[in-house]
Amino acid sequence: MSTGPGAASAPAPDGHDDPPTPDAARKTSMFASLRVRNYRLFFLGQVVSNIGTWMQRIAQDWLVLSLTGSSAAVGITTALQFLPMLFFGLYGGVLVDRLRKRPTLLVTQSSMAVTALFLAVLTLTGHVQVWHVYVAAFAMGLATVVDNPARQSFVAELVGRDQLQNAVSLNSANFQSARLIGPAVAGLMITGVGTGWAFLANGLSFVAPLSCLLLMRARELHAVQRAPRGKGQLREGLHYVAGRPELIWTIVLVGFIGTFGFNFPVFLSAFADDVFDAGAGAYSLFNTLMAVGSVAGALLAARRGTARLRVLIAAALAFGALEMVAATAPELWLFALLMVPIGVFSMTVNVTANTSIQMSTDPAMRGRVMALYMMVFLGGSPVGAPIVGWVTDTYGARVGFAAGGAVAATAALVIGLVLARVGNLRLTVGWHRGHPQVRFVPRERREELAPAA
Repeated sequence: MSTGPGAASAPAPDGHDDPPTPDAARKTSMFASLRVRNYRLFFLGQVVSNIGTWMQRIAQDWLVLSLTGSSAAVGITTALQFLPMLFFGLYGGVLVDRLRKRPTLLVTQSSMAVTALFLAVLTLTGHVQVWHVYVAAFAMGLATVVDNPARQSFVAELVGRDQLQNAVSLNSANFQSARLIGPAVAGLMITGVGTGWAFLANGLSFVAPLSCLLLMRARELHAVQRAPRGKGQLREGLHYVAGRPELIWTIVLVGFIGTFGFNFPVFLSAFADDVFDAGAGAYSLFNTLMAVGSVAGALLAARRGTARLRVLIAAALAFGALEMVAATAPELWLFALLMVPIGVFSMTVNVTANTSIQMSTDPAMRGRVMALYMMVFLGGSPVGAPIVGWVTDTYGARVGFAAGGAVAATAALVIGLVLARVGNLRLTVGWHRGHPQVRFVPRERREELAPAA
């Protein structure tokens, strides 16, 4: 993949599909990044905050479903939370490239804490209405316009380029590990004392990341050149991505998957409530089991030395296929078990795409590129969530889930073929150490391997 303006724009075959060099093949320590003090603080702060975030997600979705009885309303809530990213995400990236990341994160994290506490007060006092939840979701979305690209690009300043993939993978494992705890605690709170306490817990959880940001040593951060103020920076970022197929097609792929395949609040709440009639406990269980798979996927990614596009395509295909299989599951226990491999492959897609984009981008452009990535990945929800919610309400949860998986698998297949054509690659099937192997190799090599007439 390209790492700067002078690098080739097409995907480099050697970078993706040739046998790796010994250094590239060597697996890194799974927790190598945690040796860095600043990253360790960042990681610990996010552990607490992420648990609160997952508690709020579960409570928010269930509160809306309880108030309205509509999967489409859950989809609207999701859409409002990500709508700001769709409209303003690129401008957030421009700001992130200009600003210092740590002070920026102090502001965005504080604003999200205030929003969560506001919703907690309304819910605990019995005055909450569905439009209040919509407003809170939209306010959270406004903060994430800057917070998401700032957090993503701040990781490189914490650990440097050499440990970037490991740190990105551990961040994902962190977020998904919190998913094991947050939904379970949220389920207990919803059934025991009410949703308002989950919102309160999330608001208070932001004390941890704010404290850890303040405790970091600025002199130990890896210096990254900030973009000066100037005209045309948004257009410059778009042109930068458009000229690199390994960036643009990766972003297109995660856009399709994020828009139609990752609408789990709609899918899982509908399966828990309508298909299996099992309530909030089953919804929490589905999220928890998916988190088990997601943690496994993130930790496996932390062990890999490189982020390969072929891994991304294969994981996206498997993810879509598993969603279609899960949509036909006749029993609750089987559907729940399928959440584990779905979690593995969804996290493989997430981590591989995130890392490959960051590694392929110049530091001065990273905020804008990551903003575009997050805008497409998360900002697609305002488009996809209402559509998926309508399909789910009209044709049933099984049809909605299967349709999301079909879109993800089709996008992976088509974009995989496009990348192979752009990179002048061809598909080969053979044997390696007694096992079947499917690979993309340069066309010239395919011709060399062909038997002589």
